[in-house]
Amino acid sequence: MSIFLALDQGTTSTRALRVTADGDASIVFSATHKQHFSGTDRVEHDPEELLANLCAALSAAGEATAIGLSNQGESCLAWDAIDGRPLSPVIVWQDRRTAAQVAALSHAETEIKALSGLPLSPYFSAGKLAWLLENNDEVKAARRAGRLMLGTTDAFFLQRLTGRAATDITTASRTALMNIATGQWDSTLCQLFGVPIECLPPILPTVGDFGGIDGTPLTASVVDQQAALYGHGCRVAGDTKITFGTGAFALSLTGPHLRLDGQNGLLPTVAWSIGGETSYATDGGVHAAGAAINWAQRIGLLNNPSELNAFEAGPAIDRGLAFVPALAGLGSPHWDDSAAGLFIGMTGATTRQDMQQALIEGIALRASEIVAAMASDAPVTRISVDGGVSRSRYLCQFLADTTGCTVVIPSVDELTAYGTAQLAACALGETLSTPAPSQIIEPNPCDAPARLSRFSQAVDRAKGWHLGPVS
Repeated sequence: MSIFLALDQGTTSTRALRVTADGDASIVFSATHKQHFSGTDRVEHDPEELLANLCAALSAAGEATAIGLSNQGESCLAWDAIDGRPLSPVIVWQDRRTAAQVAALSHAETEIKALSGLPLSPYFSAGKLAWLLENNDEVKAARRAGRLMLGTTDAFFLQRLTGRAATDITTASRTALMNIATGQWDSTLCQLFGVPIECLPPILPTVGDFGGIDGTPLTASVVDQQAALYGHGCRVAGDTKITFGTGAFALSLTGPHLRLDGQNGLLPTVAWSIGGETSYATDGGVHAAGAAINWAQRIGLLNNPSELNAFEAGPAIDRGLAFVPALAGLGSPHWDDSAAGLFIGMTGATTRQDMQQALIEGIALRASEIVAAMASDAPVTRISVDGGVSRSRYLCQFLADTTGCTVVIPSVDELTAYGTAQLAACALGETLSTPAPSQIIEPNPCDAPARLSRFSQAVDRAKGWHLGPVS
């Protein structure tokens, strides 16, 4: 029987999932890695630590028929093109050090968005790579020597694990350096950002030949959110999922149609490229979901995420208390990197539990804003959710109530890894079944417009707090 191994290298952990041809799935490895906050608005990872965890995952997993790899998306670094030695830390997608550098390109924003489909934001990889070229002496030296490779984490991992650096079209579409219409690196975008096109890895389809690891073929490489979209069974235009991990990311499949003219703050992105056919999606992201919960634990507001499962009081937002989880700015549909995290509406009677309730509601309300933006293109009636934060049944019911959508919780927790395994199997002509729902949550009546209006007022208060990058 075929066995497919998914390596899911995420923002806070590395996991390995073994899936057999009959769909039986089991986690065989999981390890967290350190988050390095080297300065205000900076988030970094040690690339060698990430690679070591991937190697440990491969060792723990044993033999497999094929391997798939999912990556963080916009996180990137520089490394030596000859020996694979990292020349920089991984600059994580949450990192905002490039805010001023990116803002200086505002004169070209229309052109950048027309070519890449993406707005100007430090969230994407292009500004991060440009920053390394300007500020890292080892990167400068490697470029002079003709040994520089720049790219997202997947390309670095592939060079070290298979001997060949490459990225896939879904990951490339998150850099702001790829032409979203052609699926190739764009010389104009590279010139605008100051990133040498010759230092970027080749772009391959999502499913294909990425080389081998100790004789086992690696047949799929993909952004984690697109992997989750596939794992949720989204195959038809309008199918929508939200993954509540470090951030909360909603994708709605648009099929073979690329939508570039949206004015709703959502992003066009490549869903996957399989067998010569490319599928697209619209994307909306909340930068802090699980990250907000981790922050609450660090400061003692929360002892354990299980405290977010149920509350005796009515919704905090309905009682005038709101939390805006803008700990790394606001993503879709606002795209405001100057925004800051905010509690508003507290009184002398506000309790710790009230603040916990507002915290989880704030994550759900940000996701609800994105669903509302998606509904402006096409009706959204059903949302499939996954990720650690979705284990809060309070969040899932609150999301259903506020969006008016049915919320589906699949029977498999690891949808990113499962989707990665499905894509790896696809390369060999095998099909892994889509997990059945474990729970279907129907919406309860509520005054959703009033909730969203009150939350919108809180979001407006959070905007503009950071007037510029803090040195």
